[in-house]
Amino acid sequence: MNDQRRVVITGLGAITPSGLDVPTMWDAVRHGRSAITTLDDPEFADLAVHIGGQVHGFEVSSVLAPSLARRLSRSQHWAVAAADQALAQAGWTPGAGEMPWDPDRFAVIAATGSGPVTAMQHATRALDERGPRAVPLTLAIYGAPDAAAALLSQRYQAFGPAQSVSATCASGAIGLGEALRRIRHGYADAVLVVGVEDCLNPVNLASNANIHALASGYEHDPAAASRPFDRARSGFVMSAGAAAILLESEEGARTRRATVLAQLAGFGAASDAYHPTAPHPQGRGAAQAVRVCLADAGVTPDAVDHINAHGTGTPAGDAAELNALDAALGDRARSIPISATKSSTGHLLGASGVLEAIIAVQSLRDEVLPPTRNLDDLEFAGWDIVAGEARRQSIDTVLSNSFGFGGHNGAVLIRRVNG
Repeated sequence: MNDQRRVVITGLGAITPSGLDVPTMWDAVRHGRSAITTLDDPEFADLAVHIGGQVHGFEVSSVLAPSLARRLSRSQHWAVAAADQALAQAGWTPGAGEMPWDPDRFAVIAATGSGPVTAMQHATRALDERGPRAVPLTLAIYGAPDAAAALLSQRYQAFGPAQSVSATCASGAIGLGEALRRIRHGYADAVLVVGVEDCLNPVNLASNANIHALASGYEHDPAAASRPFDRARSGFVMSAGAAAILLESEEGARTRRATVLAQLAGFGAASDAYHPTAPHPQGRGAAQAVRVCLADAGVTPDAVDHINAHGTGTPAGDAAELNALDAALGDRARSIPISATKSSTGHLLGASGVLEAIIAVQSLRDEVLPPTRNLDDLEFAGWDIVAGEARRQSIDTVLSNSFGFGGHNGAVLIRRVNG
């Protein structure tokens, strides 16, 4: 157990298919409402998959001036909005005077699997159709994975390090872990972590459909497509959006009398070193990430009260995750209630780890374990998967897992803070 500075969560923000703020998103998830819809835009017409989790109703004019909004991709619009929400909950409205943290010790991490890929694809089409002069000048500035972090550091006049973290679908968890380490070891007093992804476009959808990673055949009933741990699961459902968490030292949060939402108590990461897309069948890297996470927090498996599973609904991935939990948690594994909330939100890829950490915080605060949708025929006997309806239960610790293509594995442990 590391006895250096404790790291706490003081702000949350979300722009997701399930809602444009945390309360709305959480209400949808806790009640098991699906955010998955049919993709009706003509650009999707020729694809094999026509469902996904889209961000609806977002007005960029509510957060950005038109002159800047035009230069940015929509993923960066969402990142700014989610980050503003997190800072507002933490007690500071951007633009309303100096931030309450030392700006030299305030860092920003953008967690993303792919960065602003839609902007790059639009620029490539412009080049092909109209020539080099049609490529936007802004692509050189805002077209890279780190662009959201740079943009946010400028927006908030935060002079600490600003960078991107990318590890496919584990990006969000690993971004949170890097932030934890920076604060714990004294390199920063506060870190804003924003998970952001916008792969819900024809190119990325086609690519994932071609490797048979996506659920298909649910155009008549999109809400039934994401089915973690169900025998009929056939793949994940892609979603887009952004989620933000503000982390700071507990001492700093208490000094400025901020409301502490939870503690980020532990982090672990590991690699499968196995296959470009398939998880290790026994979940070797995932199990190691969980073990390291618990050791980092200084707890045993008995301390874990609830698990927010990675649970994408792929046949191999769900089985490997449960194998990993068996290996990492031993006899305790099958008595811990598990929720797979991608069944409601869809899979936000690199942003999912941040979003699911937010869901973990809300579960702790409301003492509600959200349901896993579409679990009509559990394939894995003996496991306590929360299905059908939310479960009321007092919990103190949530393990949140994130695993991705390339064998990337991350796990974070979030704990209730009393007082």
